[in-house]
Amino acid sequence: MSENAPPVIPASLPQSQSTQTSVCPKKSRGWMWFSFFLLFCIFCGSGFFLLLGMVGMSTASFEENTYYEQSLRDNDSSNKIAVIDLNGMIASFAVDASGHNLVQSLKRQFKWANNDSDVKAILFRINSPGGEVLASDQIADIVRESSKPVISVMGAVAASGGYYVAAPSDWIIAHELTITGSIGVIMSGYSVRNLMDKAGVQPIVFKSGKNKDMLSMNKREEDITDEERQIVEDMIGETFGRFKKVVREGRALDNRDGEDGETLSKDWETFADGRILSGNKALGQGFVDELGDFDDGIARAIEVADVSDAKVIRYNQPMNFSMMFPFLGKSEPQQIKIDWGVELPKLKAGRLYFLSPTLLY
Repeated sequence: MSENAPPVIPASLPQSQSTQTSVCPKKSRGWMWFSFFLLFCIFCGSGFFLLLGMVGMSTASFEENTYYEQSLRDNDSSNKIAVIDLNGMIASFAVDASGHNLVQSLKRQFKWANNDSDVKAILFRINSPGGEVLASDQIADIVRESSKPVISVMGAVAASGGYYVAAPSDWIIAHELTITGSIGVIMSGYSVRNLMDKAGVQPIVFKSGKNKDMLSMNKREEDITDEERQIVEDMIGETFGRFKKVVREGRALDNRDGEDGETLSKDWETFADGRILSGNKALGQGFVDELGDFDDGIARAIEVADVSDAKVIRYNQPMNFSMMFPFLGKSEPQQIKIDWGVELPKLKAGRLYFLSPTLLY
């Protein structure tokens, strides 16, 4: 080969000398999924704490004027008849359908009706077997202090405390088959001492006074002294006297709108012995003014209000979240449950009730 000849380039390089293309490994996308998961947790956590804030503030920051009207019967009239409902057992711990305290809810609704110049009368629908003495008395005060005429319409049951809250009304309507009456006071309790003796459980009690454990479930009935019985009977008698006073004053025509209502019979106290009465019997003794139903109540409200016509409305309140989620912010103590073999009425021992026990079973 001549020295001036160009170099010969081989057609292909040996395999050992071939150029290898470097491939970059794919980056892992796990960090992206982790980021999405982290954002999701933050979002859910923020929503949960926001819900907690709503629950915590729902009762404290509830505006008394927060409600909306639901029309039950509409027409062209500017006048209104406000319907306010009382359903179920009357108690300080009871709540209405919107999750609000029963007594406070009724107080607000009566306030809204009394402050509305277009509301000419209030139709108070009652379907209750009664309940706690204090809660019943508070509701009766609300009815008594209303600046608008109150017409109470009894449902299937308006007995004891259910009648107590109706007594101050300007007019009371009952169906002929309504269960009412049961004017009286009851306090119940239970003794588990014999059961404890069988189980080998001996109660140890330290007390500051001889009557401190007078309502204790550890005492046998025969261990209750005459003095303890007298103390309880005096308290029941005092409360019963208030019940009769509310009925007597509430049924007096001088304290009501309208002059053609029924008045109590001369022997009405004979029927105030705890017995239940039908609507017919109650009318005969002057405990109610008229036999009828909801429609009759509307007609009577229009007549008492002295208007030609009126639309019928009711008040609805926003849902109370603290009642929807009662487990938040509450710690329930553990309870020991014993199967007695019978269904006991859900009354709290040591409390006075305007209640018909026959209606609890």
